[in-house]
Amino acid sequence: MVNKDDFGEPECLRKLFIGGLDYNTNDEGLKDYFGHYGEIVDVVVMKDAKTQRSRGFGFVTFSHSSMVDEVQKNRPHKIDGRAVDSKRVVPKDEINNPESGAQVKKVFIGGIKEDIEEEELREAFEQFGNITVITIPKEKETNKQRGFAFVEFEDFDSVDKCCLHKKVQLRGRSVEVKKALSKDQMSRGGGGGGGGRGDRRGGGGGGGGYGSRGGGGGYGGGGGNQSYGGSGGYGGNQGGGGGGYGGGYGGGSSQGGGYGGGSQGGGYGGSGGGYGG
Repeated sequence: MVNKDDFGEPECLRKLFIGGLDYNTNDEGLKDYFGHYGEIVDVVVMKDAKTQRSRGFGFVTFSHSSMVDEVQKNRPHKIDGRAVDSKRVVPKDEINNPESGAQVKKVFIGGIKEDIEEEELREAFEQFGNITVITIPKEKETNKQRGFAFVEFEDFDSVDKCCLHKKVQLRGRSVEVKKALSKDQMSRGGGGGGGGRGDRRGGGGGGGGYGSRGGGGGYGGGGGNQSYGGSGGYGGNQGGGGGGYGGGYGGGSSQGGGYGGGSQGGGYGGSGGGYGG
């Protein structure tokens, strides 16, 4: 489980990444806009260390996670005449995980009982948002459940919120939750010159994937068209020569990925990409 801080909740549950900012938007402008959604305890527009010019993204931290929920419910947002992206931050210790920054609408749930029912999953996960599809894979030969499942939501933000909790209570015990990435998403992950989020990381698919029963790749062997691991997460196809998600927000100031050269906010510099907090 994630650790609590002085505000009674982990910072990662109370913090938002704001991308696509106008270069004239400053800390006060960000605070004025998002202050309508609740008490702000920290706000920063990231700047180039040498020129002090805005790098086109920033962070807003609220006093309670419910305020983040309100911001996300009211997307899209426009600040200083420009449409911006608001996303929940990835915790620093998750930045190197291939799936951490990916935008997906489906979660993988592992380590569940073989007699779990769809309604039980719905009751456990509907707290994160509107559910569209629940899938409980079964063995072809025996028709027995394989000990894992997938829940698909209407909005990728529901998946982000769910995965920030890392564990969800089901039948009185904690079960693991992870973003369910398709092979196509994983294959795009390593793009962008300097490495982005993929390349030498990943590798979790192959001999069994997440569903530990049986080899052969995917989420639990037996083929399928999805696989954990691989080479991806954020990175590639997001602009900029350095890979990572940054590209268009940080431009050439990053060292091969992520949001750029390091200062403030954590998790943005270096070659690893990601957008932690």
